[in-house]
Amino acid sequence: MTEVERHSYDVVVIGAGGAGLRAVIEARERGLKVAVVSKSLFGKAHTVMAEGGCAASMGNTNPKDNWKTHFGDTMRGGKFLNNWRMAELHAKEAPDRVWELETYGALFDRLKDGKISQRNFGGHTYPRLAHVGDRTGLELIRTMQQKIVSLQQEDFAELGDYEARIKVYAECAITELLKDGDRIAGAFGYWRQSGNFIVFDAPAVVLATGGIGKSFKVTSNSWEYTGDGHALALRAGATLINMEFIQFHPTGMVWPPSVKGILVTEGVRGDGGVLKNSEGKRFMFDYIPPVFKGQYAESEDEADQWLKDNDSARRTPDLLPRDEVARAINSEVKSGRGTPHGGVYLDIASRLTPEEIKRRLPSMYHQFMELAGVDITKEPMEVGPTCHYVMGGVEVDPDTGAATVAGLFAAGECSGGMHGSNRLGGNSLSDLLVFGRRAGLGAADYARALASRPTVSDEAIEIAAQRALAPFEAPANGATAENPYTLQSELQQSMNDLVGIIRKSEEITEALERLTKLRERFKHIHVEGDRPYNPGWNLAIDLRNQLLVSECVAKAALTRTESRGGHTRDDHPGMDPSWRKVLLVCRVAGDDVIPDVTITREDQSPMREDLLELFEISELEKYFTDEELTEHPGRRS
Repeated sequence: MTEVERHSYDVVVIGAGGAGLRAVIEARERGLKVAVVSKSLFGKAHTVMAEGGCAASMGNTNPKDNWKTHFGDTMRGGKFLNNWRMAELHAKEAPDRVWELETYGALFDRLKDGKISQRNFGGHTYPRLAHVGDRTGLELIRTMQQKIVSLQQEDFAELGDYEARIKVYAECAITELLKDGDRIAGAFGYWRQSGNFIVFDAPAVVLATGGIGKSFKVTSNSWEYTGDGHALALRAGATLINMEFIQFHPTGMVWPPSVKGILVTEGVRGDGGVLKNSEGKRFMFDYIPPVFKGQYAESEDEADQWLKDNDSARRTPDLLPRDEVARAINSEVKSGRGTPHGGVYLDIASRLTPEEIKRRLPSMYHQFMELAGVDITKEPMEVGPTCHYVMGGVEVDPDTGAATVAGLFAAGECSGGMHGSNRLGGNSLSDLLVFGRRAGLGAADYARALASRPTVSDEAIEIAAQRALAPFEAPANGATAENPYTLQSELQQSMNDLVGIIRKSEEITEALERLTKLRERFKHIHVEGDRPYNPGWNLAIDLRNQLLVSECVAKAALTRTESRGGHTRDDHPGMDPSWRKVLLVCRVAGDDVIPDVTITREDQSPMREDLLELFEISELEKYFTDEELTEHPGRRS
C-alpha cells in the first residue's frame, strides 16, 4: 500500500484565487467543513495579477449604468456566444458582491462624494470598474484572506480550533479527482516540498484553478496556469466548452525579452492612454469592425470628449473589446508600422500629469521603471499581444456551478460559458465573486443533501500514486529519456506559432501533429532525483495536463470554421450566424495517461425573450440567423 496522508471534509476547493476563496467563504458560512488546496503559497494566486478593476454596474460615476446595460455589453463582447443566464446573473449580482467586499474590509479608490471610484474599460458603455489603483486583484485576495482568518477566529472562539471548519493546504498539488461510481468522492495529490502523497475524502469538489496560459510561449499568466482544473475535470468525465476561444490581451510588455508578455493593464487606456504606431498615428480608428460601427468615435476629438463625458460623445476605439484591439495591433506590426521591438506604442505621458500617473497607475509606473528602464510619465510604453485568458472551461449549470459529474463544481476561469467568445476587461474579477459564491453554495447544498457519503477505494489511490510516480521510472524498451523542460518549451512554441491570434487550417493541423508526437514522447519522460523539492517532477505532472488541454484548444479551433471573438481563422474570416449558437464540447474516453479528445457540437439554449428584447433588431441581425429572430418584436411589427 502506498503511504498517504488522509483527511475528510465536506467540500474541497482546489485553487486559492478569487473564485476559490469566495467558494470557501460561502461553504463555511453554510456550516460545512472546508479544505482549500493551493498549488502555490497562500496569497500568491494569479488573481493578484489582475490590475484594472472589478466590473459592476453600481452607477457611481454615471447613474445611467444598470445591470441591463452591463448584460448587453457582456453579450456584445462575447459576440453573443455567452451563456446568457450566466451573463444575466453576473450583471445582476456583481454590485452586491463588490459592496460585500467592502464589508470584508476592502479599500477601494473613492470619488469626491465618497462613493467607490469606477473607471472606463474596453467594451463597457459607462465607467464600471471598481478599482484599487492598478492593483485591484491584490486587494481582492488580501480582503478575502482576511475574511477567512476572521472566520477561523470565530471557529476558535466556538470550538477551540482555528482549523475546525477551514484549513488551508498551501503548496499542495492535486493530480487526480477520485470517484465512487459516477460520483465525486475526493481528490489525490502531493505536497510540492516533500513529495508526500495526500488524499482528501469529500463528496463535493470545487475547481477554481484558473487558466491554461502556460501552454503558450508569450503569456501574462504565472507558472501555476497549466490547465489543471480543465484536465482534472475531463479525466473525471466532465465536459469542457468553448476551448477554441483564447484571449490575447492587446497590451503586454514586449521588451526586454526577459519580461515579454507581462501584463500592461487596460486601465492605462481606461485612464486616457492611446495606442500609436511607429508613425505616431492613433491607428485604432482604422479598425472599428462593422458590428461596432456607430458605437465608437470616428475622430480623436470625439474620443477625447468621451473620456471627459460619456454622455456627450461615442467611446474611444482604443477601448474596443480586447479581441479587436489585439488583432489591430497584430495587423499594424505585420504591416511594418510596429515599434523596434515588435509592438506598438501606448502613450499615457502626453495624456496625464506625472502626479496623476503615479497616483492612478502606481504599479505600471514601477513595473516599467524597474523592468524596462522606461519612465512612463515621460515616454510611451512598447506593448503587444500576450496570451491572457481562456474563455473555455468546465461546462457548468449557471445557477449552481455544478459540472456534468455529480459532486463536481467549477468557478472562475476554469469554468466556461460566461464570457462567450471574448471576455470584457474587468468582468473576470466580478465573475470570480459571483460564481465563486454560487459554486460554494452549490457544493454546500449538494453535500448536505446526500443520504450517504461516497467512499474512495484503495485501488483508486494506488492508480493515482502510480501515475504520479511514473516520471521517475526509466523509459521502457531502452527508449531515449525525454526532458520535461524540453517538451514544455516545444509545446509552448507550437501553440504560440500555430494556434495563436491568427489561425488557419494547415497551421492548426500541423499543431495537432506536433501534439501527437509530444504525447508519444511524454510516455518516455524521465526525471532524476527523488520526490522532495523536485521541480522537474512537478513540471512533468503539470505537462500531462498541458498536453491534454492544448489538444482541446487545437481540435476545437480546427472545427470552428468562422472567426469570432478570441478565435480568428484567416481562412474563414468573418462571423457566420449559423455558428453563433453552436458550442463545441470536449470529452475524453478511456483511462490512458493522456486520453484522446473528441469534439461534438451542441446547440446553446435560446436566450430568454425578455433579455433578447433588450437589443435592437438591427444589432441582433449582425449575429443571429433569421430563424432565431422570428419572434423578436422588431420582426413581429
